[in-house]
Amino acid sequence: MAQFPSTSSASGIWRLNTIREALMGFNWPYSGFEVVQVFTSTSTWTCPAGVTSVDYLVVAGGGGGGASNSGGGGAGGFRTGTGLSVTAGTDYTVTVGGGGSGGSPGSRGASGANSVFSTITSAGGGGGGSEAASPACNGIDGGSGGGGSTTGPSTIGTAGSGNTPNTTPSQGNNGGTGAVTPSTRSGGGGGGAGASGSNGSGGTGGAGGSGSASSISGTSVTYAGGGGGTNGGAGGSGGGGAAGTYPTPSATAGTTNTGGGGGGGQYLNAGAAGGSGIVILKYTVPSQTVFVFKGTTTWRCPTGVTSVDYLVVAGGGGGSTSGGSGGGGGAGGYRTGSAQSVSAGSDYTIIVGGGGAANNNGNNSSIVGGSSPSPFASPGIVSTAGGRGGYTGAANGASGGSGGGGGDGTGTGGSGNTPSTSPSQGNNGGTAGQQPGVGLAGGGGGGSAGAGTNGVQVVAGNGGAGTATSISGSSVTYASGGGGGAGGGTPVAGTGGSSLGNDGGTPTSNASPGPVFSGCGGGGSINPSSAAAGSSGIVIIKINQ
Repeated sequence: MAQFPSTSSASGIWRLNTIREALMGFNWPYSGFEVVQVFTSTSTWTCPAGVTSVDYLVVAGGGGGGASNSGGGGAGGFRTGTGLSVTAGTDYTVTVGGGGSGGSPGSRGASGANSVFSTITSAGGGGGGSEAASPACNGIDGGSGGGGSTTGPSTIGTAGSGNTPNTTPSQGNNGGTGAVTPSTRSGGGGGGAGASGSNGSGGTGGAGGSGSASSISGTSVTYAGGGGGTNGGAGGSGGGGAAGTYPTPSATAGTTNTGGGGGGGQYLNAGAAGGSGIVILKYTVPSQTVFVFKGTTTWRCPTGVTSVDYLVVAGGGGGSTSGGSGGGGGAGGYRTGSAQSVSAGSDYTIIVGGGGAANNNGNNSSIVGGSSPSPFASPGIVSTAGGRGGYTGAANGASGGSGGGGGDGTGTGGSGNTPSTSPSQGNNGGTAGQQPGVGLAGGGGGGSAGAGTNGVQVVAGNGGAGTATSISGSSVTYASGGGGGAGGGTPVAGTGGSSLGNDGGTPTSNASPGPVFSGCGGGGSINPSSAAAGSSGIVIIKINQ
């Protein structure tokens, strides 16, 4: 008798309903869809259903080159591996380290910042030494060490140590040392992921250590080269910056998103900055997978996938403060679609807009990539930020995906669906109201499914309703408007749309934000410290194969 199917075996003869049940439970053999996701700035990765492990590349920011006859910056730590355990449904913070700044005369270059994913931390590259008294002439330890410099007629600074802290395999190499002759000085090259930095020799600076290649992205790319030492040391392969040389004293920065070290500055000139790091994940997903994006990233469409459903929600506008009544923030624009064409192997840039602070608009969210006739081809699907509520000095609510509510008793609501999309991405905010001699009431922010209501006397307007979607597998409501604030007499604050908690405030109660990653507008208030920020947006993609 045939055994029940599993992901590794399904031998035998099966009824169609048994196959269907097995597929729905991920208990049928499949090769899955391979996904590559690239992070060039700090973000959040939500592990999709069915994913239990990832391959990874984590490169830290490169160190800055030192100043004035100096050492090159060390490359950021380079760590790569396969089969790292992850948990489906968990949000992982992805930290991408920035490059260290170049040193000014008399100062070493700054070390780069760490890059981190889950349990993997790559250390920032060490800064290069400068022509100054010890310890400033010494290279700094790091993922790869910074190159040493010299000072005085005979002092040679030490090279920074790589692979600091220690990892297995090693994340980097040592920098090189400088050199002194009676008439010349030179700096050592910064260490790279693939080799140590070269020592300076006579009047010639040491080259930066070579980087290491990775094919995790689908093509071979070299990362984490060391910066060259002055005078004229070449940058290491993998984004290392070249050192300054006479008569071209300016050093070259490490290449962005490679973790390359910065080149050392020539006599009396500053060193160059190190390059920022990068994090790349590769993993396999089952069919009908839902990808939830809570931060900016690049998503590569898997081979075999030809269409997707999508949801793009922008960041909500901030509720506003006013002497009498702040308007509620408008919801971020809400756009969704199904069975939209995509190109396997193409990269799609995902931007998730943050919510606006009090008195500020939110930020746009978008999906851009592929080629026409796909709707994601540039300029792509863009959901517009929610408008802020009105406040004293700017009483009208701002326009946006949904408009902010009017404030200060006389402000009009901002227009929604701005710029216009079809279907509409949002609605108008409500107008502020007042009861002369008694108090004021802010208008409610617009929501994706309804306009904010007007403030009346001292009763603030409610936020417009949001929209429910089941794209993630369960029904979730997004993009409701914030309630307006009220003051004077017996004030009544407006409630947030769809009862998501983004309510307005009164003299005795603070306004509230909506749920995180919902694109809701923040509640308005009369107290300067209590208006609520808008909620950050979200992007969701569901593959249809």
